[in-house]
Amino acid sequence: MQRYASYPDYKPSKVDWLGEIPAHWSVKRLKNVATYNDEALDERTDPDYEIEYVDISSVSLLKGIEYSEKISFEKAPSRARRKVKDGDVIISTVRTYLKAIAAINNPADNTIVSTGFAVIRPMSNLHSGYAGYLLQSNGFVGDVVAHSNGVSYPAINASDLIRIPAVEPPFVEQQTIARFLDHKTAQIDTLIAKKQALLEKLAEKRSALISHAVTKGLDLSVPMKDSGVVWLGDIPIDWQLCQFRRLMIGGTQNGLYKPKEFFSKDGTPFIQMGEAFSEPIICKAAKDRVLLSNTELSQWALNKGDLIFARRSLVFEGSGKCSVIGELPEPHVYESSMIRVRLKTKKIDPMFAFYFFGSVFGRSQILATTKRVTISGIDSQQLKDVLVCVPSLEEQKRILEYIQDTVAQHTNAVERIAKVVARLQEYRSALITNAVTGKIDVRGFKLPEADKETVHA
Repeated sequence: MQRYASYPDYKPSKVDWLGEIPAHWSVKRLKNVATYNDEALDERTDPDYEIEYVDISSVSLLKGIEYSEKISFEKAPSRARRKVKDGDVIISTVRTYLKAIAAINNPADNTIVSTGFAVIRPMSNLHSGYAGYLLQSNGFVGDVVAHSNGVSYPAINASDLIRIPAVEPPFVEQQTIARFLDHKTAQIDTLIAKKQALLEKLAEKRSALISHAVTKGLDLSVPMKDSGVVWLGDIPIDWQLCQFRRLMIGGTQNGLYKPKEFFSKDGTPFIQMGEAFSEPIICKAAKDRVLLSNTELSQWALNKGDLIFARRSLVFEGSGKCSVIGELPEPHVYESSMIRVRLKTKKIDPMFAFYFFGSVFGRSQILATTKRVTISGIDSQQLKDVLVCVPSLEEQKRILEYIQDTVAQHTNAVERIAKVVARLQEYRSALITNAVTGKIDVRGFKLPEADKETVHA
């Protein structure tokens, strides 16, 4: 990483997170250099007026505003009230540990943010570009979190947030620091984007290799036959294509519903949808536990090798998603939004079935029958009708060995790239913090000619 010079003279800031600052800089309360929550949407706004609504969930420290929602004023939540303009900085005042902070750059006139944000507007003595970086620096963000109240739902009043100290260099230096960080963060963001694009390509390659293995096999020289299914095409001549129901023991079973009063640390681990989505090969104990009768435990207990499918999902693509039960430390049950399938293991290996249902062909069949409603879903009958490619158990074993090797290689590559991305993100954050607090001297920075059109005003 590039080394930068320090300022020639420093002085104590008397603020822990700032430490020493350049001798000619000053420390002021944020309220002395910025205002907050200046404008709000009038309650008498036309009900049909369309806004671009930004909620806390759509903002992150690393990516800024990731998305917004077009919605009429009448249908917008009551918290959709704060107006913003170019140069503002929005800082979440609730669940501050999420660090939902973003600079506002050239927003649409109808952009409205949640009242869960404090909208900070720099005064004339605080450069908006510099302010955006200062309020996203590690020290300032840490101070916001430190001054928050509450454990499970920490929050800070905007009036308290505005009292947090801010460092104020001369205005010309603020401009230079903003230009420097615009240039450097853009370079870093480009590198991060390239690494993330590589991760996407690796994921696509992994998916394609697995899909081919579970529908075409590994031996390209074997004779093929027409599957009779247009979107599947040919399959190896000795493979079977059969309905999923023929591979099941006892059909399907929907999960168990238990009201909140049955949740207890003394209960049986209870697998919920989020866990199945995040860990498709389930080997860890579930976070939640429920009190069960012996009959309930007997009926809904999961065995190693069971498949569970998402019976319904708020996201269309999540409907019918398959997970497989691994070696669990104790008996588990599963929630009502999932379907359990127990397999005839003399015909199909559960792991082969799991990978098949994650393949392009398997997912296509599931999604083709999924009902597109508010909560998308698939029923047991539809699941039973899905066509499954079934090679011999010996060939399934060879395919699984190949897939496991492919997955291991992919995982190693992903981990290496993820470490690079993490280091780049850490460097980006440290560079911002060091520049806005005067730990490095960038006064001599000259913007390359090619980048001068993108400079902050």
